[in-house]
Amino acid sequence: MAGQVSKEISPQELSARLKKGEAVKMLDVREPEEWAAGHIEGAKHIPLGQILERLGELDADEELIVICRSGNRSGLACELLEEKGFNVVNMTGGLLAWEDELV
Repeated sequence: MAGQVSKEISPQELSARLKKGEAVKMLDVREPEEWAAGHIEGAKHIPLGQILERLGELDADEELIVICRSGNRSGLACELLEEKGFNVVNMTGGLLAWEDELV
């Protein structure tokens, strides 16, 4: 099961889309203390362990870029969400590879 994500985006590609003003939907699946330490502005926070019980907060019809610290948890989240019919993209390298500002 692990690593079967069909779509990926690099942190640099996501940053470029945000800088162009695109209305990008992002989901950060890190733990609350990681989120509090810094996250990408505009991202929605749902820890990985809560995704299935909080599916109603997400729109299955919109592309959703999933983010974590290194790309592993977001990959798992993408697999879970893809199985539920969501259009997801994993941000490879996670926030460790993010070079822009965090809030």
